[in-house]
Amino acid sequence: MKKGIHPTYKKAVVTCVCGNTFETRSTAGDLHVEICSSCHPFFTGKQKLVDTAGRVERFNRKYAKKIQTSAEAEKT
Repeated sequence: MKKGIHPTYKKAVVTCVCGNTFETRSTAGDLHVEICSSCHPFFTGKQKLVDTAGRVERFNRKYAKKIQTSAEAEKT
């Protein structure tokens, strides 16, 4: 590596709005984030399940005619 062209890589403290802090290394310095692994729903197990069944039924109703007509066309 060339000397003097790279930013300094130093210890940085990452602080979340939930109050969790951890130490890492960064060229940016201290960081403030809105969400971390301590408060993200995926990692805490408090995630919501999205109701996709209604969307699938709506899709099937919308395209049922096209599926039936294409199946009838293949039979003939």
